[in-house]
Amino acid sequence: MSRVYKLTVFEQSGEKLLDESFQAENDDQAKELGENLLKEKEYHDMTHRCTSPAGKLVLFHR
Repeated sequence: MSRVYKLTVFEQSGEKLLDESFQAENDDQAKELGENLLKEKEYHDMTHRCTSPAGKLVLFHR
């Protein structure tokens, strides 16, 4: 059963550059999919977080 995860990327000023939801089967798959999205959109080195439906941080970079 897939769950909805939320990927958010921020500018240093706090402005949101990306606020995207995607589906994954579990936290490990969400981490992999989130990293792929970040690389694809060239946001990998920006401040970002990916959260699970329960609010758990799956990815975080400052």
